[in-house]
Amino acid sequence: MEENVPMQPRLPRLGEPVPSFEAETTMGTIHLKDFAGSWLVLFSHPADFTPVCTTEFIEFANLQEEFRKLNVELMGLSIDSVFSHLAWIRNIEKNFGVKIQFPVIADLDKKVASLFGMIMPGESKTETSRCVFVIDPKGILRAMIYYPLTTGRNMQEILRLVKALQTTDANGVATPANWQPGEKVIVPPPRTQEALEERLEAGFECKDWYFCKKNL
Repeated sequence: MEENVPMQPRLPRLGEPVPSFEAETTMGTIHLKDFAGSWLVLFSHPADFTPVCTTEFIEFANLQEEFRKLNVELMGLSIDSVFSHLAWIRNIEKNFGVKIQFPVIADLDKKVASLFGMIMPGESKTETSRCVFVIDPKGILRAMIYYPLTTGRNMQEILRLVKALQTTDANGVATPANWQPGEKVIVPPPRTQEALEERLEAGFECKDWYFCKKNL
């Protein structure tokens, strides 16, 4: 007789809508639809009152205005109570002089964490990994990054990632390794012989027919 194994939720995939949710946060009840029209960086941390997570929250807070200039909102999450979140946020302000001004989901029932695959049982069954989900204004998952419990994230890289995605959307281009705003971008490879000939005559900086860059 086959053992009945509970079905796991289908995890979000790049290029597809993220699952909708409602959650209690440090700024009241929030729905995913509240962020329609804005980019959203949803990130999880293992636990409140932990040193690596504290450094991450400080860095996210320091860059919040930079994200907002890009029409990006931030939202954190961990499997802690809203009271724990509030106490930790107050502690960060007291000890580090930094105000946390983005909502933090209190996910005690693991509902949102399960929807987004934030829990890695091989690492911890009671803590969320350091996950980052970049969601565009249409609610489409555009990027996701997972870090282990021991490694703090690079917030400048997350900011760069958002800028790269927005540059792609606005200009129909790709961005090369280590790209920074203002640098040359990658022209998508041609898919027809006609497009190939046009590309070679367009004045792009080409190493070969498939590899061309240009300034924006």
